[in-house]
Amino acid sequence: MAIRQGLLALLSRGPRYGYQLRAEFEASTGATWPLNIGQVYTTLSRLERDGLVAPGEQDDQGRVVYTITEAGRAEMARWFGTPVAQADRPRDELVIKLAMAVTAGADVRPIIQAQRTATMGTLQRLTRARRASADDPAQRLVLDSMIFQAEAEQRWLDHCEAVLAASPQTQERQA
Repeated sequence: MAIRQGLLALLSRGPRYGYQLRAEFEASTGATWPLNIGQVYTTLSRLERDGLVAPGEQDDQGRVVYTITEAGRAEMARWFGTPVAQADRPRDELVIKLAMAVTAGADVRPIIQAQRTATMGTLQRLTRARRASADDPAQRLVLDSMIFQAEAEQRWLDHCEAVLAASPQTQERQA
């Protein structure tokens, strides 16, 4: 997960405490990746253990402010410089669902149609959110990526229908 490196990137802009990091992480990702505050503090503890951040003194409200170390900056630079491999991404549940439905001999058409409807709703919601975040380039990039993924999913669903319509096995099952 990129939470660890994301927190390092935020700390590279200056010292922060946990709630600031959580708010800035969510703002940077257009609130599409909500973080639990416990997750933030657990990650900060691990970063501290690994020598990538250093805790400072508590402020007057009892909050500990964290600072990125040189090792943390090197880790962040390594992350920025390393491409994300396709194999590092989680499995696509939709692909697995459709493959299993075809294998099981199920009628895939309603599955595809239900997904197409849900994806179109997501696409509309993302497009509205993108219009609302036009002034924030980080949010815009995240939302644009999600929009492109939804559009690609719609094209892939069209492709699935075409492949299945032309498949002799599918035609036999539907007969």
